[in-house]
Formats: sequence, C-alpha cells, structure tokens
Amino acid sequence: MARSRRPAFLGVWALLVLVLVQESHPVSWEEWWTYDGISGPAFWGLINPEWSLCNKGRRQSPVNLEPSRLLFDPNLQQLHIDKHKVSGVLANTGHSVVFTVDNDTRQPVNISGGPLSYRYQFHEIHLHYGLIDTVGSEHTVDGYSFPAEIQIFGFNSHLYNNFSDALHRAQGIVAVSLLLQVGDNSNPEVRLFTEHLDKITYGGQSMEIKRFGVRELLPDTMHYMTYDGSTTMPACHETTTWIILNKPIYITKQQLKGLRELKQGDKRHPKAPLGNNFRPPQPLHHRPVRTNINFAQEKGAPRNCPTMNRDIYYRANSWK
Repeated sequence: MARSRRPAFLGVWALLVLVLVQESHPVSWEEWWTYDGISGPAFWGLINPEWSLCNKGRRQSPVNLEPSRLLFDPNLQQLHIDKHKVSGVLANTGHSVVFTVDNDTRQPVNISGGPLSYRYQFHEIHLHYGLIDTVGSEHTVDGYSFPAEIQIFGFNSHLYNNFSDALHRAQGIVAVSLLLQVGDNSNPEVRLFTEHLDKITYGGQSMEIKRFGVRELLPDTMHYMTYDGSTTMPACHETTTWIILNKPIYITKQQLKGLRELKQGDKRHPKAPLGNNFRPPQPLHHRPVRTNINFAQEKGAPRNCPTMNRDIYYRANSWK
C-alpha cells in the first residue's frame, strides 16, 4: 500500500515534540526526515533551521515539465559523459537506493557540455521509485509521473574540491535525470543495480559493484530539458543545474517488484517499504525551462528542422 502524503491533523504539535526530542537526545539530522507524515517534505524546512530553503526557497526541485512552456535555446550544446567504467558501492540508505563511486577512482567520469560552463565529476546516483506504477518519479511531465527516476549527480571539479563542498556553492552540482518507463527489456546498467537487491533489503546495507558504465545508462537521444534548481532532499541547496533527458529508459515489472521489497529500517526494525521516496513537484516561480529541441513548425521551415511531434517523447498525450 502506498504511504499517505497528507500531513497529520496534529502535525505542528507533533513536529514540536520531534524537535524537542532531537534537542534532548541529539543524533544525526539524517535520521529525522522521511517522505511522508510529520517528517515529510512539507515539514523539512521546519524540522531543522539549516533546511529552511526546503520551505522558503524559490528555486526548488523537482518541477513539473510542461512541453508547451519549454524555451528553445539554440546555444545549448550536446551533453557529454565519459565512457569508461567505475566501481563503487550500492547502498540502501533508508531514504533511497544510492550508488557512490569509489573515492580512490584514478580516472573519474566527467560530465560536461549541455548547459554547463564547467566540468563536473560524477559522484553518485540516486534511485527514486513508487510502490505502484503510476507514481515514483520526482520530475513529472505535464502532470504525468513515471514509475521511477534515476538521478546522476556530479560536482563542479573546476571550482570545488569535492561533492560536499560544492553542495553549498554556486553552480556546484549537476544532476542528470533519467525517467524510467516499464518495459519488457531493462537497460543493462539498471540490471546491475537490481540483480542483487536481496543484499540491500534493509537500511544501512550495501554491496560493491565493479565496472559500472554511467554513460551506458543514458537513452539514445541528444535532446534534453534544463533548469536551475535544488537538491531534492534536505537541505534542498539551490546549487543544482538539472538536465532531464528527453527519452525514457526501461525497467521491468520484475525489477520494480524487487525494489518494492526493500525496507527503510534495519533487519530488527524494518519499518515501512523504501518506495514512494520522491519529493512532490515544486513551484517554478517564473524560472525558464530551456531545451535544445527545436519546436519550429512555422510555414516554410526547413524540411530537416525537427518538430515537437517527431522529436519530443514526453508529449501530453504520449502516456495516457
């Protein structure tokens, strides 16, 4: 059963109790936020003063992408992600399924081009998914949710030393978003994440993955949408350039079933399922969402000029 997202009736009082408990028994703030109830997204900015952007920020993520409001930018370049493979650790963090690259990687995977003015170094991948197929992605397209979303994060290695430092700094982070659709054949790199899920059933468990190809996750498209936003979990830092690729990749029903068996808590206290770990779309507040998809449909446009109907995969009626 999907978890309720409605704040409890006594949410404010319960939140006050939670903060008082935190002050009397200090633990990591990481343990206090969730994706539902009185510690869910609506309350993140109230739980911890350092997370105030989650409630007060004007450039928050995710957002709903409206094809009719996309702004074509002819200056946007092709996105580039290095081909070589890396090793790392896949973990159930209690909030998400996260793959983090080994710190001693000699040859980092770089992300460049697209809307980026700097080179970014790949750091980690987050997987968000629903307990049913009609929800799961953080970004939505014309109000439509996908069953899952993979987010590839990198930090600005031209200006900053590491991911933690870049989180707080201007143009510090890039996030490449891949929306997942249910299909008969999965993306091969997604299979690397899902074939040993029994090893990370409970929060805090992890496993090593060798020779993972970040670039091989990407769908076969050069087109994307981009906007300035934030990280989608506390502290919601507004330092992220988002790039949402204009084509889904695929995950099977069996793989989703395996993900839905993961738990938030440890083996002794498994708590609720890990799924439904997505933040709802946030207001755009007049931010432009740019794209390299040329929507030109005027009379007399060149025959080889791409059109929305031919080149945009996330159309309003595509998934209904």
